[in-house]
Amino acid sequence: MRNRIKVYRAMHDMTQEELAELLRVTRRTVNSIERGKYNPSIEVAFRIAKLFNVPVEEIFQLDEEG
Repeated sequence: MRNRIKVYRAMHDMTQEELAELLRVTRRTVNSIERGKYNPSIEVAFRIAKLFNVPVEEIFQLDEEG
């Protein structure tokens, strides 16, 4: 799954640490999600979308297979 978290963080002048605190996760978790090494739970994905006031599909896109 691809994501645009880093883009939205930059638009809001927010560090990984600040985002992690607001989401109640670790900075390492935010970093792993941004790098595509870890897919967030549905709950965390929706919290991210709500925080940036956009639909979850705006932040996360499934990779096309084939």
